[in-house]
Amino acid sequence: MSHITKTGVIGSGSISSQYLRNMTGFFNNLEVIAIASAHLENAQKRGAEFGVPACTVEELLANPEIELVVILTPAPTHAELIERSLKAGKHVYTEKTMTLDPKDAERLLALADEKGLYLCSAPDTFLGAALQSARQAIDAGKIGEPVSFSMNLNRNIDVLASLFSFLRLPGGGLAYDYGVYYLTAIVSLLGPVDSVYAKVLNRSVQRTNMIPQSPDFGKTFEYNNESQIYGVLTLENGVTGTISMNGDTCMQDLAYFYLYGTQGVLKLTCANDFGGTVEYIPSGFDPSQTVPQPLESDSPLVRDNRGIGPAEMADAIEQKRPARTDAHMAYHILDVIDAMMKSSDSNGPVAVSSTCARPEAFTDVTRLCK
Repeated sequence: MSHITKTGVIGSGSISSQYLRNMTGFFNNLEVIAIASAHLENAQKRGAEFGVPACTVEELLANPEIELVVILTPAPTHAELIERSLKAGKHVYTEKTMTLDPKDAERLLALADEKGLYLCSAPDTFLGAALQSARQAIDAGKIGEPVSFSMNLNRNIDVLASLFSFLRLPGGGLAYDYGVYYLTAIVSLLGPVDSVYAKVLNRSVQRTNMIPQSPDFGKTFEYNNESQIYGVLTLENGVTGTISMNGDTCMQDLAYFYLYGTQGVLKLTCANDFGGTVEYIPSGFDPSQTVPQPLESDSPLVRDNRGIGPAEMADAIEQKRPARTDAHMAYHILDVIDAMMKSSDSNGPVAVSSTCARPEAFTDVTRLCK
């Protein structure tokens, strides 16, 4: 029997229910023994749903039983909570993005190393069945040599920022909240980014609440984050591709994600999802030779499986190996986004100063599931 890692959760917002459902009922190596929030009553309400005792953040960090802290609060709070948790001697897994500023992320990585602790970060969707089946196809040479990629993602910021006020905060923009899934996906599939050339826009600072059930329906609010990003990414291995993010359309999370190789093409699913069908399109001159073929996967991570990140991390700690969600990759993704912002400001290409290891393929997930 694997070691059961005693875990505390900080944050009781909407995403916490998905994490808690999986960490208490789906993965077999975690035991959630406390939940805390800035407002204790919110932690008590969420904890009651899953049989987890609520406490203050201070009490959680002072609890000597807790080995791993999972931070599920808005991005502007991450740096402080990560630092406090590491100084309390806890391993830390945080929701995306790791921090708002790459310099803070770099400092926290150094602190974790100094303390001999693991620091990991979301998104963990790249560990799901869809992207891992794509990873296995790439590693097996199914598409030959990868030569380019295209990521086109669209969503309705007006609706989403009306529903979720945290999207109006720093770090709630399209690149940090949504593009991070695709950037993580491409780095996990092909490796780190070398340079970027990007244009970043915000269609309107003044937005209108579009939700009829909301008490603020029809009222305006400020949105100071990016709502459109268009960029060219060159990876360290020389592969170049494009990313197009548009939050000003009428569509809800409509995405197209393709990876092109010398012997075929992969049509991938939304990188914000764990499952979905990945299709392999073989090369050929005859249309009958290029019929899309769905890739098979035996991974159980096909739905809302957030929490596999902390579970895989706990397994890595026990085995004394790098975690696949190691925060060096999250720091690199944050650095890529920061470089995109700088590129837009300077109207020129920007080198990405950081790098990271391409995480190992995830082929043994079932042993972590109940």
